[in-house]
Amino acid sequence: MLLGWIRAILYFSFRLISPAMDNIWVNGAIGTIKAIAFVCDIITYPVYLVLQKPWEKKSLSKRIKAKPVAYGDDRTSVTFRSVDDPGPLHVRLLRDRVDTMEKVMRFTVENYGSRPCLGTRQILAEEDEMQPNGRVFKKYVMGDYQWKTFSEVDRIAASFGRGLITLGLKSQQNVVIFAETRAEWLIAAHGCFKQSLPVVTIYATLGDDAIAHGINETEVTTVITTHDLLPKFHNVLEKTPRVNLIIYMEDQLKETETEGLEKKVKLVPFSKVVKDGAVASEIPNTPPTPDDTAIIMYTSGSTGVPKGVLLSHRNILGTIKAFSDAVQIVDDDVFLGYLPLAHVFELLAESVCLLLGVQIGYSTPLTMIDSSSKIKRGTKGDASVLRPTCMTAVPLILDRIYKGVNDKVANGGALKRALFDFAYAYKHKWSKRGFDTPLLNRVIFGATRQLMGGRLRLVLSGGAPLSPDTHELIKVCLCVQVIQGYGLTETCSCATVMDRNDMSTGRVGGPTTVCDIRLVDWEEGNYRVTDKPHPRGEIIIGGETVSSGYYKNPSKTKEDFFEADGRRWFRTGDIGEAHADGVIKIIDRKKDLVKLQLGEYVSLGKVEAELKTCPLVENVCIYGDPSKHYTVALVVPSQPHLTQLSQRLGLGHLSFEQLCEKIEVERAVQKELEAHGKKCKLEKFEIPAAVKLCTEVWSPDMGLVTAAFKLKRKDIQERYQTEINRMYAS
Repeated sequence: MLLGWIRAILYFSFRLISPAMDNIWVNGAIGTIKAIAFVCDIITYPVYLVLQKPWEKKSLSKRIKAKPVAYGDDRTSVTFRSVDDPGPLHVRLLRDRVDTMEKVMRFTVENYGSRPCLGTRQILAEEDEMQPNGRVFKKYVMGDYQWKTFSEVDRIAASFGRGLITLGLKSQQNVVIFAETRAEWLIAAHGCFKQSLPVVTIYATLGDDAIAHGINETEVTTVITTHDLLPKFHNVLEKTPRVNLIIYMEDQLKETETEGLEKKVKLVPFSKVVKDGAVASEIPNTPPTPDDTAIIMYTSGSTGVPKGVLLSHRNILGTIKAFSDAVQIVDDDVFLGYLPLAHVFELLAESVCLLLGVQIGYSTPLTMIDSSSKIKRGTKGDASVLRPTCMTAVPLILDRIYKGVNDKVANGGALKRALFDFAYAYKHKWSKRGFDTPLLNRVIFGATRQLMGGRLRLVLSGGAPLSPDTHELIKVCLCVQVIQGYGLTETCSCATVMDRNDMSTGRVGGPTTVCDIRLVDWEEGNYRVTDKPHPRGEIIIGGETVSSGYYKNPSKTKEDFFEADGRRWFRTGDIGEAHADGVIKIIDRKKDLVKLQLGEYVSLGKVEAELKTCPLVENVCIYGDPSKHYTVALVVPSQPHLTQLSQRLGLGHLSFEQLCEKIEVERAVQKELEAHGKKCKLEKFEIPAAVKLCTEVWSPDMGLVTAAFKLKRKDIQERYQTEINRMYAS
């Protein structure tokens, strides 16, 4: 009934209201909808109360997730441990002694052999498409997903591993995978695991120097890459004299251009390695042990040169067990894979999917949705074809969705804005009470859900703290469960994961079932475990997921890792706060904390996370000089929003670059940030008092952000030191 009334009101309201008419009409329409909703709430409340059992949801949300199990002798530390028991998959992996990645693949074949495993979308053609502005772009015409079963993936991986041996590689010899996320990446990795070949992962977005650093430090002779990345080696090979073999994954449409490279190294197509390995069936597998190195994973390098983290098979299986306990993924789910597999978060999420028999369909940001930049008009994006039920995401991507939704609402007219605001507030209110709102999900938020295929139910967020505003909007508008976790490469992505029933935002969950979380006093930052109402301190992670250390870096290993209480621990440098239910909230980071002239502490990362949700901000770096009483901001502005601002200022005739140089534009942006900061409840001293607008989009190639798009503060400061000095001088 409510559905019919809302549709009728919207129909007549849109017929009667013109943009020039007074807001009385809008307020009247929304007032009527609110009145009808109120009546319907009274009528349907008993039914929803019985069907949805909100008291159970609220009780589960508030339950204790972890408890303190030990205090330091001098009360300067406290250790928290999960109260949960291992789940069914965790128990089964222990019982069946699945303790290496080679055994993981064997387990999946035994249990799901004939089921679809890895899917790749067909690219049928690349065609020119004329844009409204007269420019011509290359666009893909795409077909369906082509699937390989678990048995086929295992067979191809085994053949690839044997193929590497035929090319002269030996057990325990490092191999680099420098490739975009795709099915062949995971197949190549498992081929290496079968022959005890440690995989060195390097982000596909890194610059030449960072690529060369990873290759040289690990003394690699063989690199596995892709058609698109192969041209990079025209420059990289000059800096990597040991490399003598490059294996490249072919493109679906184009033949790979090898001229100029084939004289320097041996070049072999991925398919040929598989073919040769299939013939060499007499070569046996060389299974690894749990303590063998599975991956040397290079960190993102936000505070210097990327470090190679040694991850054993035991480390990886520990995280897989923890994730399977915390996240509810079932065997009829479909996972959308697109984040870098060179990042431990994506690799571990996909590994959990393998063990649960979940299909993994691959995508890219260029082809993910119908409006993506490489999708030809009239062709569906990957999400519309795959219709995934779960995916991983990082806050940067979710923040962009947040801004996109808000922009669309802001440009949609008075009635649409008012209707959205009502629906959002209505759903948020009832969600807090433990209720779902199926009618609103269908009528108001149904179109948003269709962007990702219409079936998405679970988003796993990691890599950085997620803004509570973004977290809430994604839950409400996409009608999905958003589970935030916390971990580092050094802990194999594992530390805490939100409980699936937790309805809160802004927290990263309690300790997982395989590791402990210890808070230790940090006197310099004035954080202590005796703080009231919640213990606070530096987060130390201990358990079987903690790495043995950094590759060829004993001094840094000794500084960050230690042994105590019969387990290995890692000092994270992050500051956490433990709530009464055992859930951790990340509140600061040692390296991000600045003490201003008047004694106030500013968490740069916290301020940046809040200001990134401002529509005007594409990226931002906050800088604080300890000799000053305020901070300043380097802002990469959103071009469309800066253009709108310029029109309000009467400067619409200027180019983007010219706008960024105008003092009045900088001041207007600063005022917008100030208003947004107050809305986000930032303190006055936390809000930047001066702004510099940067015309360059910060990218890994520039060396100003990492491959995971974390800020490299030192490099940004050096590049913009003159502008920082000017802001403080003004």
